[in-house]
Amino acid sequence: MQPSQRVLWEECALAVDWNFLLAISAMAAASYACRLAGYLLMGYVPITPRVEAALKAIPLGVMIGIVMPSVLRGGLPEWLGLVVVFAVMKWTGKDVVAALAGAGAVALCRWIA
Repeated sequence: MQPSQRVLWEECALAVDWNFLLAISAMAAASYACRLAGYLLMGYVPITPRVEAALKAIPLGVMIGIVMPSVLRGGLPEWLGLVVVFAVMKWTGKDVVAALAGAGAVALCRWIA
């Protein structure tokens, strides 16, 4: 690499923030530990209809926790996206399809406006 190219490369290179990398690594380790503990501990829990219903409700609770702050702070595109999610979910019964349709509706509204 020539000296002029090296200077250009050093100007464009991203600086590594070790605290950020440490935080990401710690969150990844905590997430993996929670998954592993859940997998190991659920071997000792009898799966009753009540437990099964609770486990099936978890994805909905997570999605609501992710989406609602954006909807409450957002404007018309976010509310329209939420309506699209409800309509597509009712129509198809598939949560991934509904989430993608809602995200597409928000993107389309923002692109038009």
